[in-house]
Amino acid sequence: MKKHSARVAPLSACNSPVLTLTKVEGEDRTRENVVGTTDTQAASGAAGAESSSSRRKLHCCIRVTTVQVQKALWGVAMVMCVCSSWAGSTQLAKLTFKQFDAPFTLTWFATSWNSLFFPLYYIGHLCKSPERQTPRQRFRECCRFFGDDGLTPKVFFTKVAPFGLLWILTNYLYLQALRKINTTDVSALFCCNKAFVFLLSWIVLRDRFMGVRIVAAILAIAGIVMMTYADGFHSHSVIGITLVVSSASMSALYKVLFKMVLGSAKFGEAALFLSIVGSANFVFVSFVPVILYFTRVEYIGSPADIPWAYLCGVAGLLFAFNILVNFGIAITYPTLISLGIVLSVPVNAMVDLYTCEINFNTVRLIAVCIICLGFLMLLLPEDWDQCIIQLSTKLRKRDEPAEGSAEAGATTGLNWRGRARTSMSTFAH
Repeated sequence: MKKHSARVAPLSACNSPVLTLTKVEGEDRTRENVVGTTDTQAASGAAGAESSSSRRKLHCCIRVTTVQVQKALWGVAMVMCVCSSWAGSTQLAKLTFKQFDAPFTLTWFATSWNSLFFPLYYIGHLCKSPERQTPRQRFRECCRFFGDDGLTPKVFFTKVAPFGLLWILTNYLYLQALRKINTTDVSALFCCNKAFVFLLSWIVLRDRFMGVRIVAAILAIAGIVMMTYADGFHSHSVIGITLVVSSASMSALYKVLFKMVLGSAKFGEAALFLSIVGSANFVFVSFVPVILYFTRVEYIGSPADIPWAYLCGVAGLLFAFNILVNFGIAITYPTLISLGIVLSVPVNAMVDLYTCEINFNTVRLIAVCIICLGFLMLLLPEDWDQCIIQLSTKLRKRDEPAEGSAEAGATTGLNWRGRARTSMSTFAH
């Protein structure tokens, strides 16, 4: 495999910058090339070296600025796409249950679409990579992610099947919650998975302790309690909140276990992993919707009654959401991708307010704001406090010369006035 390629970890719900699952490589080689070019040109005359060095520095600064602006612009587009796909799938799933009340069948149908990840990745590989490989060669190379022996039955049942089960549970519990409570509460409560990821990674992976993230986790828990209180602790509401919190917990457990067991994966490896999860779901879990149909738990009158447009819409939006979340770091920052998740909360709130399906009382608004605030606090980098200290130090250094020049100017003015007075008195006498 190529040494300088992006590494990502497939996530079931959202890319978490709190727990560093993504890793981008390839910056060292660029820096080495810049240093080597500088040394080569420095040997060709002092005057030429200085001029070329200044031009190179200017070009490097312009290049870095251009890359950052480009990433920011892609990030804005990514935020809009993630927000629309996540909010759209949530709202469309809510509408689907009015005609097709079968959450597990919908989960199975949407998860089966994951099998398209690796074929789409291979098409992109053929279009971009100069070293084109056959599908079998690419498959074998990506299978090295699971170990030297590749994808064996033992590896499948120990390293793939558990994550497939967590994936299904996450989506099934989320869809079940949509049947009980409104989309605003579901999308807001699901944002608590960031706090659960931090707590699990702190306990299991012994990640760095950060006070601000502990505060964010406390805010998330407080938001859950206030959300439950907003509806007066009714059984219907409590069940829905329990379901969505359980879904967020399964999502957090998926992410922490993935990092602990498998680490990080390159784009091809991530695509292969997700395709295996989708294919295994289609092959091994197909009997569950059949059993639910014959036991009339999820009964369907006739195939003509199935709203295929809604089913394909939900599955397609979830598939697009997972593509953006898992592979979006190739063009933008992970934090911007995560912002699309939290921005789906006000989008769902506006839709619910327009459809008159929610009562925005004070407690609910405070709970939603607290959860979103905790989510944003968890997006802070680990060295955020040092960045603030450095920024304040730079601002102080900028202010000091200004103050010094002002004092010097005032002293010069006083001296000038003193001289003027002396000359005037001499002239008078």
